[in-house]
Amino acid sequence: MARLPPTIFSYVRAYSWRNQLVILALTLVSLPFFYLWVELPKRIIDDALGGGAGPRDFMGMSLSQLDFLWALCLLFLALVIINGAFKYFINVYKGVVGERMLRRLRFELYGRVLRFPPAHFRVTSQGQLVQMINAEVEPLGGFIGDAYSLPAYQGGMLLTILVFMFAQNPLMGFAAIALYPVQVIIIPRLQRQVNELGKARVRQVRVLAEQIGESAAGADDIRATAASRFRAARFADELGKIFFIRLDIYKKKFFIKFLNNFLAQLAPFLFYAIGGYLVLQGELTIGAILAIVAAHEKLSSPWKELLTYYQLMWDAHIKYEQVVAQFDPAGLREAPPVDAGPAAEPIEGTLVARSVSATDPDGLELEDASLELALPVCAAVLGPPGSGQSALLRAIAGLADVETGSLTLSDQPVQLLAGTALGTRIAYVGSPAQIFSGTIRSNLLLPLQQQPLAPAPSGVGRSPRAQSEALASANSPHDSAADWIDPAAASCPDADALEAWLAEVVRVVRLEREVYGFGLRGTVDPAQAPDVVERVVEVRRRFAQRRAADTRLARLVESFDPDRYNQNATVAENLLFGVPLDPAYAIDRLPQNRVVRDVLRDLELDREFRRVGYELAATMVELFTDLPPDHEYFRRFNFLGADDLADYRVLIGRVSEAQATELTAGPDAERLLSLPMQLITARHRLGLIDEPLQERILAARKALREALPPGDLDKIAFFEPDAFTRGASLQDNILFGRIALDQANAEATVTAQMAELIEEMGLRQLIIRVGLEAEAGVGGIRLSLAQRQRLALGRALVRRPDVLLLDDATAVFDRQEQAALRDSLLEAMRGRTVIWAHGHPEWDEHFDKVIVLEQGHVVAVGTPSDVRERSAGAAPEAAD
Repeated sequence: MARLPPTIFSYVRAYSWRNQLVILALTLVSLPFFYLWVELPKRIIDDALGGGAGPRDFMGMSLSQLDFLWALCLLFLALVIINGAFKYFINVYKGVVGERMLRRLRFELYGRVLRFPPAHFRVTSQGQLVQMINAEVEPLGGFIGDAYSLPAYQGGMLLTILVFMFAQNPLMGFAAIALYPVQVIIIPRLQRQVNELGKARVRQVRVLAEQIGESAAGADDIRATAASRFRAARFADELGKIFFIRLDIYKKKFFIKFLNNFLAQLAPFLFYAIGGYLVLQGELTIGAILAIVAAHEKLSSPWKELLTYYQLMWDAHIKYEQVVAQFDPAGLREAPPVDAGPAAEPIEGTLVARSVSATDPDGLELEDASLELALPVCAAVLGPPGSGQSALLRAIAGLADVETGSLTLSDQPVQLLAGTALGTRIAYVGSPAQIFSGTIRSNLLLPLQQQPLAPAPSGVGRSPRAQSEALASANSPHDSAADWIDPAAASCPDADALEAWLAEVVRVVRLEREVYGFGLRGTVDPAQAPDVVERVVEVRRRFAQRRAADTRLARLVESFDPDRYNQNATVAENLLFGVPLDPAYAIDRLPQNRVVRDVLRDLELDREFRRVGYELAATMVELFTDLPPDHEYFRRFNFLGADDLADYRVLIGRVSEAQATELTAGPDAERLLSLPMQLITARHRLGLIDEPLQERILAARKALREALPPGDLDKIAFFEPDAFTRGASLQDNILFGRIALDQANAEATVTAQMAELIEEMGLRQLIIRVGLEAEAGVGGIRLSLAQRQRLALGRALVRRPDVLLLDDATAVFDRQEQAALRDSLLEAMRGRTVIWAHGHPEWDEHFDKVIVLEQGHVVAVGTPSDVRERSAGAAPEAAD
C-alpha cells in the first residue's frame, strides 16, 4: 500500500521535482538581469548626469552626453520589461505547478476516502473529510508552487541587492544587514508560537463543525428534549475557545509585523547617517548613496517575502501533517487499477468460513464464525440485533476486513475477489442505502459503468487541453462524458435490450408505479421523438372523446382554454398560456422580464399584483411563524421556503401595503410581484385571485401575446389543442389541462383512464423510460426513503449478480411490502445465490438454508426444518 510522503517537501519532491528544477533554472537566469536593473540608476546619475559634458563610451560606441542618457534610459526600460517578463512567467508557471499538485492531492485524498477501512469512519466524520479536502488543503496548492522557487527567487534577489550594496561600500552593506540577525532569531520563535496556536485553532474548528453537524441532524431531538439552551451554551463555549485562540494569534502576528516594520525603518537611519558622513568625506558619491537607498527599498520586498514564506511554510507543514494523520490510516485498502481489466470469473462452488472475525461499521463484531454453503444457495441469516449479521455479509462482500480466520468464495479468499467481483459478480445492499446525485437511470446503471467503452462525442467532454492537465495532475485518464454503459455487463445484447431490462428491474423492486408517475410529469423533445409526439396527441384526442361521453370525467379535468382562466394552473401559467422555453420567461423571472412588466404596467396589473403579493406575504408570515421547515404548509405553498419567510417578515415590517402598491422597481417590488405569480386558485384557496382579477389576467394574456417581439415568439410554447406542447409534461399534453384539485379521487380516476389509453397506444414503456430520467437529487433527497431503498435494490439487480447480499435491506418497508419484495427478489434471483440477513424467522420456508447467529457466533447452519428441530431440542435443555 502506497503511503503519503511524510512531509510537504517530500511530497513536492516526489511529484514535481522536474517542475521545481525548471523554476530554479529560470530564477538563476533572471538574476543577472535583475543586478543590471539595480546597477543602472547609479550609472545614470554618476555617468550620464555627472562627469562633465564630453562624449561617453557605450558598448563600443561614442555617444554625446544626451544620447548616452537616452541609451541608458532605454536600457533601463528594456530591463524593466525583461525582469517583468521573467517574473510573470515564473509566477504563472509556479501557479500552474501548484494547482496541478493541489488537484493531484485532492484526487489522491478522494481516492483514499473510498479505500478507508470501515473502522476509520467511526472516528472521522464526513464533515471533517469535506473540510479537509476542500478548505484545509487549499493553501497547500499555493505553497507547493512556491516551495523551492520563492526562496530561490526572492533569496536570489536579496543576495543580488546585497552584492550590489557591498560593491558600492562594504560599510553600507554591513549597515543593511546589521539588524537581520535580530529578525532571524526572534521572529522564528514568535512564529512557532503562532503555528502552535494555528494547530489548536484547526482542531477547535473541527470540533465546532462536528457540533454544527450534530445539532443540524438532531434539531428535532434538541427541541423535543428542551435542550436548546444547553446546546447553545456549549456552542458558545466552543466559540469562546476559538475567540481566545484567534486573539492570541492576532497579538503575536501583529507584534511580528510591528517588529519587522520597526527594524526595517532603522536601516534608512543608518544609511543617511553613515552614507552622509562618507559623502562628506569624499569616499562615496551621491549617485552611489541614492542607488543604495533605492536598492534597500527593493531589499525590503524580498526580505518580507522570505519572512512570509517562513510563516506559510510552517502553516503548510502543519496542515499537511494533519492530512497525513487523517488520510493514511492503518488498514487502508489497495488502490484499484486504472483500467477495469478482465471480467471476474463466475462465482460457484462453495462459501467457506473458518474461524472468521470481522467488524461492521457500527463496531458490532462477528467472532470465530465457521460455516460452509454450497452455491448457489438461498440462505437467511437470523439472530437478535447486533449478533454480527451485518459483519458477516460485509465480510463476504469484501467490505469488512477479515481480521482472523479465512473466508473463501469459489476457493479464493474474498479479499482477492473483492477488487474485481464486488459490483460485478457480488452485489451488496444495506439499509439505509446511499443514492447519488443524478437521475434514477444513472443510479441504476452505476454497476455497468466499469470503464469507458467509446470516447465522448465531438464537442462533448474533455478537450485535449483538459485531458493533458488531468494526466499532468495524475488524475483519472478517463473522461466521465465518454460512453461508460456496457449492456453486455447486464447480459443485454444492445441498448434496446438494456432499456427493457431496466423496466423489468424497476418492476421487480416494485418501483414501477413511482417511475411511471415521474414519467407522466416528465417531458419529451418533439424533435428527437416525432413518432412519440403523434401518439401522445392521439391519446389526447381519445381522452377528449371519453371526457365528452362522461360528464363526471369531464369535471375531473379543467382544459386549457384561451378564453377561460384555469383554476388549477398558476397565475403565471394563465398569463403566458403556455410553457416557457427560455429562462427569460421562466415563472420565477417574469417580474424581471421587460415585456411582461410593460404589459402589466399598461393594464395597471402590476399595482394589483403587488397588493396581492403584500397580502399573501403578510398571511404567510402570520401562519408560518414558528412552524418547522418540514411542515405540511411549506409543502402546500411550495414556492415559499422557510428561509424566505424571514425576508418577507422584514419586507412587510419596512413597507406598508399602500407603499407596496406604489413600488415600481427594485428587489422589494420584484419580490412582491413574484409571489402571486405562483398562486393556484384551486389549491391555495386564499381568495386573493377573485373573478374580476382573473378577467384582467385574461386580458393581459392577450395583450402579452400581441406585445411579444417576433424574436420571442419561440421562447414560449403556447397551448394549442391539436399540437404537442414542447416543454410541457406528458400528462399535461395528454390531458391538455390540469386535474381538478377540488374533486374527490380526481387524480386516481384520471390516472387510471390515462393508463388504459397509454397501454392502447403502446406508450407505457416510453413513459417509464422518461421517468427513469427523473432527478434523484443530492443523496437521493428528491426521493422518499422507501424509493431510495427500492432504487438501491434495483441497482444491485441490474448486473444480474451471482451473489446477492441483502443486509436487512427491506427494513424500511412495512411487513406486507417486505413480504411482497421478498417474493419478487427471490423469484428474480432464482438459480443464483441470495444471502439475506433479516428479522423474520417466519420466512424460513422461503430459504434453502438458515444461518443463526448469537452474540457474534454462528450457532446453527442448516435447512429450515433442521434449524427448527435443533431450536426445539435446545429449548427443553435450557428449561432444565
